[in-house]
Amino acid sequence: MPAVRDKSTNSPSLSEQIMKLGTTFRVPTIAQELCPRLIEAGHAEAVETVLEVFEMERQDRHERRIERLRRASNLPLGKTFDTMNLKRLPPKLVHTLNELGRGDFVERAENVLAFGPPGTGKTHAASAIGTALIERGHSVYYCPTFRLVQELLAAKRDLALPRALRKLDLFDVLVLDDIGYVQQSAEEVEVLFTLLAERYERRSLVITSNLVFSQWDQIFKNPLTTAAAIDRVVHHAVILEFNVSSYRNEQAKGRKQASEDVGADTVP
Repeated sequence: MPAVRDKSTNSPSLSEQIMKLGTTFRVPTIAQELCPRLIEAGHAEAVETVLEVFEMERQDRHERRIERLRRASNLPLGKTFDTMNLKRLPPKLVHTLNELGRGDFVERAENVLAFGPPGTGKTHAASAIGTALIERGHSVYYCPTFRLVQELLAAKRDLALPRALRKLDLFDVLVLDDIGYVQQSAEEVEVLFTLLAERYERRSLVITSNLVFSQWDQIFKNPLTTAAAIDRVVHHAVILEFNVSSYRNEQAKGRKQASEDVGADTVP
């Protein structure tokens, strides 16, 4: 087939680009036949326009996919890197967050563990990472850990736990928020551990926790189960430490100071 070469670069010919896009769109006959027939009919100049239309289709499909991923993610609205006050965080942590947003850790099935006191921005950071990953085409699902554990426990009681785990396995990244927030019963610990074990070295987890590893016995109760759970999530993991003051406390202090300043201004 005659090749219509890009006029400005040494990139693949226009016809080759159209064939590649057509294959991606799963229309192989169009991909193979459109360009040679246009060229044979003396309309080689139309190939560039055809490529433009194919590129429009590619972009439109990409945008529709991103929107579907957003709807399925359950991520909190508005918690993105753009709305995050990164100036509160150490530069090294900000750099790591930006690196994680590029998604290389997902390709390696690595985990991200965010530790810190309440109100330091762990949930916002985890959600921002998830949003950035979706923009790059990765599937993400966010859920508070206690709620997901209850859903898995209900599935187990209905003899449907394997199906529930397979459904979660469809997501490249699972965001477990506040893993230590609720004290777990023996049954709840079992389904949580099963989830961690199922995703080990296969799919990524992003976990936030107010409890450091030495306190995870409060979650998993049994020392052996605690050690096994930590071993699975730490192996191939990036650890984020949010050693900063509570954002909510800072806001409260700011409101109090503003109120006091206004009161001082109104004193005769």
